[in-house]
Amino acid sequence: MFEYELHKVMHAELLRRADLRRLAGEVTRARRTLRKESGRTVSTVGVRDRFTPAA
Repeated sequence: MFEYELHKVMHAELLRRADLRRLAGEVTRARRTLRKESGRTVSTVGVRDRFTPAA
């Protein structure tokens, strides 16, 4: 009986992890879509490249 209960707990945990991973993927795709639709671009230039070096 203990093995069956342990199996049920592990099964529920695996389902929970799969749901979280699926949700994370949906969030990533939604953010990517919003970025593409907004037309805004993010500068990939680092802060050090924007300013001239001090003397």
